[in-house]
Amino acid sequence: MKIMKAALVAAIGIVACLACLRPGSAEDPRRVALTVTIDGAIGPASASYVKEALVKASERRAEIVILRMNTPGGLNSSMREIIADVLGSSVPVAGYVAPAGAHAASAGTYILYATHIAAMAPGTNIGAATPVQIGGPLQGLPSGTPDKDSKDRKDEPKDAMTAKVTNDAVAFIRSLAELRGRNADWAERAVREAATLSANGALQAHAIDLVARDETDLLRKIDGRVVELGGGTTQHLATRDAVIEAVDPGWISRFLAVITDPNVAFILLMVGIYGLIFEFMSPGAVAPGVVGTICLLLSLYALNMLPINYAGLALMLVGIALLAIEAFNPTVVIGLGGVVAFVLGAIMLVRVESPSYRLSWSVIAIVAAIFAGFVLVVLGALRRARRSSPRVGAQAMRGLIAEVLDWNENEGHVFTHGERWQARGADTFKPGERVEVANIVDLTLVVRRPSGEGGQV
Repeated sequence: MKIMKAALVAAIGIVACLACLRPGSAEDPRRVALTVTIDGAIGPASASYVKEALVKASERRAEIVILRMNTPGGLNSSMREIIADVLGSSVPVAGYVAPAGAHAASAGTYILYATHIAAMAPGTNIGAATPVQIGGPLQGLPSGTPDKDSKDRKDEPKDAMTAKVTNDAVAFIRSLAELRGRNADWAERAVREAATLSANGALQAHAIDLVARDETDLLRKIDGRVVELGGGTTQHLATRDAVIEAVDPGWISRFLAVITDPNVAFILLMVGIYGLIFEFMSPGAVAPGVVGTICLLLSLYALNMLPINYAGLALMLVGIALLAIEAFNPTVVIGLGGVVAFVLGAIMLVRVESPSYRLSWSVIAIVAAIFAGFVLVVLGALRRARRSSPRVGAQAMRGLIAEVLDWNENEGHVFTHGERWQARGADTFKPGERVEVANIVDLTLVVRRPSGEGGQV
């Protein structure tokens, strides 16, 4: 009995030791700082990348996420999605404008203000967050340069829509500034007057928290700070010895980065239309229909994620229809109208002022030329083929030249079209004489003396 008790106590002790050595039971001494890099315009791919990185940071219990930015701005919807993910993150996020020469303009300024810690590298700048209105509500917050007389225009915006857009942007960035305890007055100036600041100027204006040479310097300077996370919880940062690891974008983010380029989406749209047209012209070809359908669906998915102008899309469809009408009913005027409607629609398709989300003029010109040539040449050839004389059947035999093989009174045999035919006629012919097919009745050719040489035997 004593032996059994001793064995039981020993077993309990071993289990307790194993429980103490279990991974995750004690605090992991290896702290990790994950780095997310946004280099370029902010769009759906950037939003997906940040979301994936924050989820990964939460799963790995990272000490902090460094959001490294060099951006001219981007789409308003993607910016707000990133800010929502940062505000709801369970892991602190440090916004860091780097390297030297980088900037966080427009949407980048909003995101920097939303992060728990805002930092900049020497030689960088932020600001120019004036919203741009293009034919409708605010679609993006691209970087912009104020007019030369902008300093004298500190009154309210001229029209109601601009006032709504500007006031909404001001309220949004002021709320972020108040949440993080940063300079709300300068943030408002960045929106209303497109104001900008250098790294040292931003630090003096209390628009950011610190200036750091690199990520290691940043982690050293923020070590020991207390940040407030979502839900009112606070976290004491211990980042001095954290290991820096870069988070690469997943395949979904890379895929979105490709297809959400307006030029790629536009080309996919045209390839999809071409493929379906080829499939309708040659039913059963399969490949054009499959490729066209896939490209068309991808383009529609990409355009759905971009702020498109439906009037521009409608103009493109009208242009395609007019070019098709021109192919079957040539008038020149309809064809020119179709080309003009197509080009104008392509120009208006994407409602974003940011250069990174603007259709290239060369792409528009090349696609318009190819499409116009395709419609006018290919469909024109199809129209002419339909209107030309038939190549098979009784109608195709009329007018052919035949050679008489044998003849007896009013009937005999002739050779034409590579075949021997029974024939009859009102005249008498000699073998070897050339005759013209006037008609065909019950597989018998009705022939006559040729009115002129032509056709084939």
